[in-house]
Amino acid sequence: MHTPTPVRRSGPTPVSVPLMPPELDALRSKPRHGESVAQRAGRAVRRAIASSPAAETASVTQTAYAIQQPVTTGRQISVSSIRGGAGKSTVAALLALTYAHYRADPVLAIEADPALGTLPHRLGAREVRWSGTDLAQIVDPSMLITDLTGYLIPFPGGGWLLPGSQGSIGTRLDIDTYRVVMTSLRRYFATTVVDCETLPAEVARTALVTTQARVLVSPATPEGVAATRSVLDWVGGLHPGMLPTTVVVFSHVSPDSGLELRKATEHLGIGGATVLPLPYDRHLAAGGAIRTELLGERTLQAAARIAAEAMNRAVSRGPGRQGAGRTAPETGGAPR
Repeated sequence: MHTPTPVRRSGPTPVSVPLMPPELDALRSKPRHGESVAQRAGRAVRRAIASSPAAETASVTQTAYAIQQPVTTGRQISVSSIRGGAGKSTVAALLALTYAHYRADPVLAIEADPALGTLPHRLGAREVRWSGTDLAQIVDPSMLITDLTGYLIPFPGGGWLLPGSQGSIGTRLDIDTYRVVMTSLRRYFATTVVDCETLPAEVARTALVTTQARVLVSPATPEGVAATRSVLDWVGGLHPGMLPTTVVVFSHVSPDSGLELRKATEHLGIGGATVLPLPYDRHLAAGGAIRTELLGERTLQAAARIAAEAMNRAVSRGPGRQGAGRTAPETGGAPR
């Protein structure tokens, strides 16, 4: 990977650091498919008996159209959560992979949760070097995108990753650095997915206000519903106009969460916010790099729909404005 000569920098050039010590590679088990063989076989039978190919094609086409819709300026989508372990970085990685798969213009994933974040792991990075803090000292208006990508990590589909740190405890990303990075990179990347700290951390609050759309990830539990309602009330108090550009994702971390999604949606669908599920997936649950060919079909469909809904809101800045008609269908395709 090409590393250009820095334009301006006050400190030494960082060295590459492995994400995982080599001796821990033996701990990784063989990646599993997101669905069991029985689940895949049952779906194939149901599709053969009762499916509508025309409806499926229309659904995939509509979702792809929403994800691929043109943007006039860079659209930035923040992903945050109310607590650790909710699946925030997993959702951010799925969004980045989906946009990189569908869109022909540049896609960037930024880790704004620097302390031992998992976004680089999820996007398949083997080592990290330049962080957001490093790049803030380097980026210059005269740089071309080909210069800039030398400081980034490529991920599948043609996207780029900017890590938050080199895995050091205590690393911080201050608001000024975050603003420099986000403002500077917006003209290079049509779509940027920001993996934020958990709310109400300062950078997460800043991202919540300054991005064009926001995704709030919650565990699919009654406690998660209650906490998410509190966050939505808080967001509405900050600025009611942010609720129509908010997508709530209920992440299922077990095969049976016991959550009534319809009732949860009724409880949380306030102020224009939409609620979508991310089903349990064995491949996602195992951690490590996300391989889209191993994801379950329901997971692929859910990721595409979340990406479509977030892009609709990032482009329209609210369902009542232009672009609101591009509503994503219940199901849709996703990267393979």
